[in-house]
Amino acid sequence: MKLRDEIETILRGWHAYEADRGSGEVIDFDCAPGSASIEPVTSRLAVYGRLADLRARAVEAGAGRLTTRLTADLAYLGALMGEHAPLDDYVRATQGCASAGWRDDYVTYRGDQARRAFDALGVGWGSETLRELRAVEGPIEAAEAPDAIRQAAADHETAVRQATGSQAPFHLTIETAEVDAYWAYWLDGSGADVRLRLNLRRANFTEVAARQFALHEVLGHGLQSASWTARAAAQEVPWVRLMSVHAPQQVLLEGLAQALPLFVASDDELLVARTKFDHYNQLVRAELHLALNQGAGITELAEHARSRMPWTTEAAIADLLTDRGANPQLRSYLWAYPAGIDWFANLADADKAPRKAVLQAAYRDPLTPTDLAALWPAGPPIGGHTE
Repeated sequence: MKLRDEIETILRGWHAYEADRGSGEVIDFDCAPGSASIEPVTSRLAVYGRLADLRARAVEAGAGRLTTRLTADLAYLGALMGEHAPLDDYVRATQGCASAGWRDDYVTYRGDQARRAFDALGVGWGSETLRELRAVEGPIEAAEAPDAIRQAAADHETAVRQATGSQAPFHLTIETAEVDAYWAYWLDGSGADVRLRLNLRRANFTEVAARQFALHEVLGHGLQSASWTARAAAQEVPWVRLMSVHAPQQVLLEGLAQALPLFVASDDELLVARTKFDHYNQLVRAELHLALNQGAGITELAEHARSRMPWTTEAAIADLLTDRGANPQLRSYLWAYPAGIDWFANLADADKAPRKAVLQAAYRDPLTPTDLAALWPAGPPIGGHTE
């Protein structure tokens, strides 16, 4: 594991360098925490050269998982230094899947599913959808959200552990923040210590949202990452033990976390409706992501967003276009959401055998899209299907 350990050392140094600059984090979850002090690297260019050397060694050694991870690191670091590769090349290198997108009629079909679920709840489809949905979901005060999320996590923990086979311990801390960023909830951590941050500037707190994000953040990302930590502590593993959102395990993390209600809470009508609605919204965002990177104009993109998502404000449209354009991290990472939720939503409708195999494997190792496809060969292509 000498090569893997060398990779982790340089990634930690890169992370420290970016943190010192205030440029954002490289490592989001550390599955091999230690007490050694970390010396920041001297420059991004120095990191790039070191990672390129390590990748050449990984290729020569036939270390496929390490090669895949280093390919992602190099693509992302290159983008930070100004490279602007075609979207499909960039997403394949970082997220490990295609950016083919989805047919117009398939996106409409997923929207019709969400609309029927909302009809059953008495929620309309138009400019007032979010307001009506919030009323149905049971609004709660921001101060009540941490306790509500903790309780929802406790209520669902047994079901998630049974579905995934995980027995790993984890310790949850919930903090609040007010950040001008796209995220409403964010989870990071180290080892068995999991931190959930609630962005009060973005989050809308309801009883259903508490259940959704207990599954997504705590029992999805948190328990999953703690499970990888436990496995890495018990035996040598052939993968880099530092998780980054620009790397190809992210399709698994965001896909399963979003779709988890379909596997463990399928009798929760409100939560399932919210999941179907989110699935549709992610596919529309993918349409915008692709069109933006293919050169479509802002006016055209905004009109498409309004027609597909009439509940979305102009400010929200501007933000989602901004996020998917020039930002090197989000141009890669935000593709994991539609690619992941679509594949896992389809898996939720599949036979029991592949569902069980995928969920249990997903809490053992940080699977790539290639790994997922091998576990369920009959599944749809990850990243879109246009035929």
